[in-house]
This record gives sequence, C-alpha cells and structure tokens, in this order.
Amino acid sequence: MTYTISDLEQLSGVHSHTIRIWEQRYNALTPMRSQGNTRLYDDVQLVKLLNIVSLNQVGLKISKICSLSNDAIEDLLDKQYEHQSDDDLAEFYLSRLIKFGLEFNHLAFNNLLNDCMQIMGVTNTYRRVTYPLLVRLGLMWRKDDICPAHEHFISNIIKQKLFAQIDQISTTNMDADTWLLFLPEDEDHDIGLIFAYYLLKLNNQNVIFLGNRTPLNSVSAVISTINIDHVLLFMVKSRAEEPTNKYIINLTNKCKTAKIHLAGNATVIKNLKNIDHINWFKSLDEFEKSIQIPI
Repeated sequence: MTYTISDLEQLSGVHSHTIRIWEQRYNALTPMRSQGNTRLYDDVQLVKLLNIVSLNQVGLKISKICSLSNDAIEDLLDKQYEHQSDDDLAEFYLSRLIKFGLEFNHLAFNNLLNDCMQIMGVTNTYRRVTYPLLVRLGLMWRKDDICPAHEHFISNIIKQKLFAQIDQISTTNMDADTWLLFLPEDEDHDIGLIFAYYLLKLNNQNVIFLGNRTPLNSVSAVISTINIDHVLLFMVKSRAEEPTNKYIINLTNKCKTAKIHLAGNATVIKNLKNIDHINWFKSLDEFEKSIQIPI
C-alpha cells in the first residue's frame, strides 16, 4: 500500500510537520513522489517510522535512532520495553502493535498483546493501547480507508482476546440485572461493544450478547422471551437524521420495559429527537461508573 503523510500522521501519532523535519534533518524517511509532487510512502517507510516512534517514546533521541541500521533498531526495540514505566509502555505497545498488524505478523502481535494485558491489565490495555490503536487505524470511530485485510486481521485478534477474558468470568449473581447488547444491522465494528460486555461481566451483570448487524426483529425476539432490564447499542457510523430517529422510535416501541442506553458517534446522537428516555453514555468512565455494584 501507499500512504500520504496525513496517513502517517494518523497511524504514528506524529504530526506531519514533525515528520517532514525528521526527513530533512535526519533522513528518517525517503518518500516517493506522485506526479503532482505529493509525498507518498510505502509499507517499509511506515514500519520504519513506527520503529522510530517506539524508540523515541522510550527516551532515545531521533538523531541517534536515525543513525542506526534497520537490524540495529529491531534489536534495540526487543530490549527497550522491559524497564520502562507504564506511560512509556503504552505508546511503545501501540506503535509496535500497529507495525506487527501491518506486517500480518500474527505471532508477534498476539504475544505482544498478551504481554501488554498481563502488565497493564485488560481495562488499561483497552483504554491506553487497543482503543487508540483502533482510532488510528480508522476502525471504529473514523473513516474506513485502511486496507480491509489489516482491519480484519487486527480486529479479529483483539476480539479473540476479549472473548477469552470474558470466558474466564463467571456470573454468580443471578439476581443482577440483565443487559442486551447489540449493534444495528448496518454496524460492523463491535470491539467497543465486546469491551462493554467484558466490563458488565466483570461487574457481575448478566449479559445477552447479539453482536453486530442485529435486526430489530431479533432484539424483539429476545425481549419477548426473557426479561431484559437494559438494552445497550452503539451507533458509530455517520447517519441521516430522519431514518435514525425512526430507528430509535421503533427500538423504543420494542423495549417498553427495558432501559435503553446509547453510545458512539456524538455528532449523530446529539441531533436525535425525543430521546429523553434514553441514557447516552458519552464516555467510557461514565459507563464504568454506572455499572459498578456497591460493595
């Protein structure tokens, strides 16, 4: 694939202006040029930038990093993260996971994510590594112009990890509320919903998880079969106002006794009408606090 300097900025977290300075002063990257003289970068250049960012985040100077060979950089990266603080590690893990994901290096991605979850914990890993990773790749909240193969590769590994963590939690409080979790029929990116599933189970709540692309008839079938106390859905995609309002009305009619909770795209949600009966989770902190059971 080829990337613009704006793509590199999104994926690396480094401003375009800074990337240009690194090129000019340290020969950090060697971009190609389009017919219109636009900078273009290939996968090799992107990986090199991610490696530079990883080492810079753990304290090495750009001038020193750029003087090293690619093999020397890789060797240094393998040694660096062992003695770093959590703050340094978060960005280090993030850059390395993007690199391994773009290389389709399943073993390295899997092992590093395991290491991250063991050291930082599942919740902190999601907050400070996984979610920023997804934002940078445009998987959840932003545009869908990253290679679909990268998207599926990275997101499926993350999903597997979250479901594995969920499987390890046993719900013992049968008197707890029951939550129904789903995404609308046109929504695919369900990692945020899966993480909500994990947090609910961690807080001893009962969960019925339907996942992505769920027809409203399926939601209705569940509600007519068992008692549902809460319904949680994410709306991430950009949407037209009128059909979205109709969707909310239809959902409300099917969830007459359940409390509806909504999360996702603030631009979409804030323009919805007649949603005083719906609880809008504007942040992960707000969601976590609302589901915690007093001890």
